[in-house]
Amino acid sequence: MKSAKPVPPEIVQQVADYFSLLGEPMRLRLLHLLSDGEKCVQELVEATQTSQANVSKHLKIMWQAGILSRRSCGTSAYYRVEDDSIFELCNVVYDRLAHRIQQQANSFRVLNSNHQ
Repeated sequence: MKSAKPVPPEIVQQVADYFSLLGEPMRLRLLHLLSDGEKCVQELVEATQTSQANVSKHLKIMWQAGILSRRSCGTSAYYRVEDDSIFELCNVVYDRLAHRIQQQANSFRVLNSNHQ
């Protein structure tokens, strides 16, 4: 078996930080809402039915991490996803989880049919 090249600790930390950003359900909801294009903060507040302070906090964290870009227009701030590859990453995880859930459901059906 081929051994993996060592990864510098700084890179490992950056990867962990990136995944921890995505470990927050509200951020995933916001990313999903932004998947079809730019939206203003108010649209995101209405769609998530949460406070503007909460939405703004999560948007700021993702903006500071470079996941989102922001532009101002008058008194409104508009956000969009800076790198669409984040959706590919999320889809890999979603697909894997869906596959696992399907396997568990199939196993449950087999167990259930054996006990009847």
